[in-house]
Amino acid sequence: MLHTEAGGGVGGPGGVGGGVEPALGDGRATFRTMRRWRVHELGEPDQVMALEEIDRPEPGPGQVAIDVGAVGLNFPDVLQIRGGYQVKPPLPFTPGGEIAGTIGAVGDGVTGWSVGDRVLWMGNGGLSERVLAAASAPFPLPDSMPFDKAAALLTNYGTTLFALRDRAHLAAGETMLVHAGAGGIGSSAIQIGKAMGATVYATAGGPEKKAILERLGVDAAIDYLNEDFVEVVKDLTGGKGVDVIYDPVGGDTFDRSRKVIGWDGRILIIGFTSGRIADCPTNHVLLKNYSLVGVHWGASLGRNPGALRAAFDDLCVLWDNGGIDPLIMKTTPMAEAPQSLMALSSRASYGKIVIAPGA
Repeated sequence: MLHTEAGGGVGGPGGVGGGVEPALGDGRATFRTMRRWRVHELGEPDQVMALEEIDRPEPGPGQVAIDVGAVGLNFPDVLQIRGGYQVKPPLPFTPGGEIAGTIGAVGDGVTGWSVGDRVLWMGNGGLSERVLAAASAPFPLPDSMPFDKAAALLTNYGTTLFALRDRAHLAAGETMLVHAGAGGIGSSAIQIGKAMGATVYATAGGPEKKAILERLGVDAAIDYLNEDFVEVVKDLTGGKGVDVIYDPVGGDTFDRSRKVIGWDGRILIIGFTSGRIADCPTNHVLLKNYSLVGVHWGASLGRNPGALRAAFDDLCVLWDNGGIDPLIMKTTPMAEAPQSLMALSSRASYGKIVIAPGA
């Protein structure tokens, strides 16, 4: 349902101005307005999200306005809307933290940005037609990178770069098993793992998703619905197991993964999309001399904020070199955001779902 609301803020730091201007043929109102999705109570996205129309915000001192070209959806967005994520924004809030677009206006005292500059911002409130950010927060976006690819980049690929390079210390020639390889985070692990010189095996559910793994260039694609990944990986490695396991699933998948982790291996704990947090007998860790490695990139950035820009720069190099190309299932218009979030929480989706607010 579309609600109208005068004034009001939109994600991003600082206050929001009214920004009343004549509309330029958008057909929605006499004055320049914009749409945003808002969560006023917790629950399923298709039940609790409301599409509101508000005055377009203008930046205050030290801020820029970003006219949103694309927003990447992530599973934590669904968890936040349900109230099940570790970071709980106060109600009401606007989901969407992976935002690509153009600078639409600059506030007083801002230098270094001009209207029309292409940017990427890892922030908040992205399911809007415009957001406000501190002028120091966005990154300049390469002209070679479309908005939809940019909005699918930083969360998944940044997490994976941190996981494989900084936490697992993955080396060229090592072997890696990626679970949920057809998903947004799993596909990023396949691409970065290959770019780092690893032999990459991956699991996914069903023949269609197995075909996606093959298109991504895995060394072996495993359909876990029709194949026992434990037996397949044992066969592939001559019983040695793999050096690194990339696990965003948890639960039973984690339990069975311990059967194929090799000596001195590292199991990366990325998340728990299965819904169950597994336990591990520590004697098994000792006997196989492997490590359980937590991967919480967001908390790491809180301790070292400069690492975000460094990761972005490194990912841009990988993009320019053809080492990564975000897998996008579909790009949908603003009105379909709740349904897209529901699809993201089901096993029917693959890759990344991106919202294009201007569509």
